Amino acid sequence: MNQKNLHNAQVIDKLKALAESIDFAMLCTQLSAQPFHAVPMSTKRVDNEGNLWFLSGKDSNHNCHIAGEEAVELIYSDPDSMQFLNVYGSATIHTEPAILKELYESSDDAWFSGADDPNLTAIRVAPLAAHYWDTKGSTMIALLKLGVAAMTGDEVDVSEHGDLTV
Repeated sequence: MNQKNLHNAQVIDKLKALAESIDFAMLCTQLSAQPFHAVPMSTKRVDNEGNLWFLSGKDSNHNCHIAGEEAVELIYSDPDSMQFLNVYGSATIHTEPAILKELYESSDDAWFSGADDPNLTAIRVAPLAAHYWDTKGSTMIALLKLGVAAMTGDEVDVSEHGDLTV
C-alpha cells in the first residue's frame, strides 16, 4: 500500500472526488459521548473550500447534537470500489433560503415538503483532518494483482492511502 499525503488544491480535489462518488456518509455526532450518534447522510455538495454540505431536519437528533458540540466525524465507505474516506471536522447549521434552495433536489421530497419547508436546514462540515484509502485503477485490476501476488508470493501495491492536510 502506497502512502500519499495530499496538500492544498489536491486535498479539495480528492475530497470532492471521493465524497461525491461514494455519496453516503455516516455522520457521527456527540463524539464525546459513548456511544456516539451515527446517521447516514447524502452529500449534497463539496464546495471550493472543501466544506461538505448535507440537508437535515431542524428537529433531528444530529442537529440538536451539533448545536451542543460542533465536532463531527464523517465516514465514507464504498467496498465495491475499495474507496474510503474519514473526515473529522466542525459542523454548523445553516437556514439561509439561498443555501437551502441551492442544495435541495426533487429526491429530497421524501423527507421534506420542498426547499421552503420550515424544518429544512443545511449542515456544513468544515474539515479539520481527513484520511483516505483508494485503489489504484479498477477493483478488477486490484483483484487480479492480488491473485497474482498470492500465487507468486510477491508483494503488490494495489492501493494508496494518505492524510488530506486541510
